[in-house]
Amino acid sequence: MSDEIKSNVFLPGTVNRSVRTADGKVLTVPAGWELLPPGDPGLTRRVKLAGDHWIVQEKRGRKVFSRGIWAPSETIVRIQQELEIERSTESYAKRRASDTKRREKAQTAYVEDFCGAVREFLAFHPTHAELADRLSRVVADHATPVGSGTVARTQRISIEERAEAAVIAWLRHQTTGYDTMEIPREKGSRREVRRMLAQRSRELLSRYRRGEPANDSCPLYRALSQHFHK
Repeated sequence: MSDEIKSNVFLPGTVNRSVRTADGKVLTVPAGWELLPPGDPGLTRRVKLAGDHWIVQEKRGRKVFSRGIWAPSETIVRIQQELEIERSTESYAKRRASDTKRREKAQTAYVEDFCGAVREFLAFHPTHAELADRLSRVVADHATPVGSGTVARTQRISIEERAEAAVIAWLRHQTTGYDTMEIPREKGSRREVRRMLAQRSRELLSRYRRGEPANDSCPLYRALSQHFHK
């Protein structure tokens, strides 16, 4: 790799077989290299460890998406062949099954922990214990799937904070008109709308914490009723 290139992480190129640096400079991909698309983490990881490579990423909003990696064709082919042989063995199949079982067990435990954290955040009056259980389960089922990209999957904040954020997000989408609102394309407008709706959701939750009766006029009660009657 050229000494002029300080990083091997690039943006997608503007023409075939090219990439762009952070400052907009267009670089031509070395001859004999090919683009390995994302989708096989094991293969990608080994190709990276094998030597020179260029990582291609693209940021959309707050998320960064992989567009693959450029690497020598012979390296990619060699590692693909090695992996095919390795993955065809009985020991690999057993290891995969064990890993899957372990992940499923960890996921089940996390869902239960998260559900409990949601229930603690709700802190509904005892007269609404059943409603709290139902809402906790609905929020947990929605927010915890692996790969969902929801706040429940982040490790940057505590599980208590994740539970609170997940409840507020669920209420925003299920009990307000947020999804159909026409929000001005001005900086901070969407954040302000979300802040306003979050306050409205907290006020809604406070009714159940005080033990006020639930009825069909309550958007939360309606949303849960519709969910369980689907």
